[in-house]
Amino acid sequence: MTNVTLEPTMDARINGIALHSANEALSPDELRQRACSELLRQAAMAQSLLSADDLPSADGVLSEAASSAIEILLERNLLIPEPSDDACQRHYSAHQASYATGERADVRHILFAVTEGVDVTLLRNRAETCLLNVRCFDGKSQDDLFAKDAKNLSNCPSGAEGGQLGWLIQSDCAPEFAKEIFGSKEIGVLPRLVHSRFGLHVVEILARDPGKNQPFESVRGAVAMALRQKTYVTALRQYLSLLAGNAVLEGVDLDAADSALVQ
Repeated sequence: MTNVTLEPTMDARINGIALHSANEALSPDELRQRACSELLRQAAMAQSLLSADDLPSADGVLSEAASSAIEILLERNLLIPEPSDDACQRHYSAHQASYATGERADVRHILFAVTEGVDVTLLRNRAETCLLNVRCFDGKSQDDLFAKDAKNLSNCPSGAEGGQLGWLIQSDCAPEFAKEIFGSKEIGVLPRLVHSRFGLHVVEILARDPGKNQPFESVRGAVAMALRQKTYVTALRQYLSLLAGNAVLEGVDLDAADSALVQ
């Protein structure tokens, strides 16, 4: 796949603090992530948790002092209540498959890798076109279109084998990939792109082995942790929205702040 170099990012600042160096090229998600980090760094400074001498990051990497201060800031400002037994029971009942043991899936995929210099918008367009093609036309001819596209388009070595990954369990996959694959009954080409640290995946589930459901009491801790994490994400997004509303933002849009920071 041909890489297309991103254009240098236009001047972006939070309260006058630059989010990138001159001529640096960032994807929209990278820019939003830096903006979120800078909002939190400045908030920690405003609450006297971080020295005014702390320098803003020029490469998106916060200082150790800033990271520690932000951790304290969030502990003080985010209200994360302990989930009730009723809430845990309801979540467990709605997501029992997520807590099964021994679940497996026979998977194949087509990977559109996100690499340095790639135009993410064009990459997404190519991935979505591929997804549409295999969903609409696969199985309507003698050719295996999925395997053909995997061979021609995939950035994964499995492309040579038609995208075959074989039987997988959750621990075989990156967590964000496993989240999309396991805990459901979907069979066939998934109707959405799967995002992972490696890029964008067109995924087909060929078969499933659901494994064995676990009783609620044995997974109570995991259920509570899942609910706490969900509440944390919501609270963090709300807090970032509040900080952004009181800041001067230039060259960055946080309305779609789906960065790694708030996932």
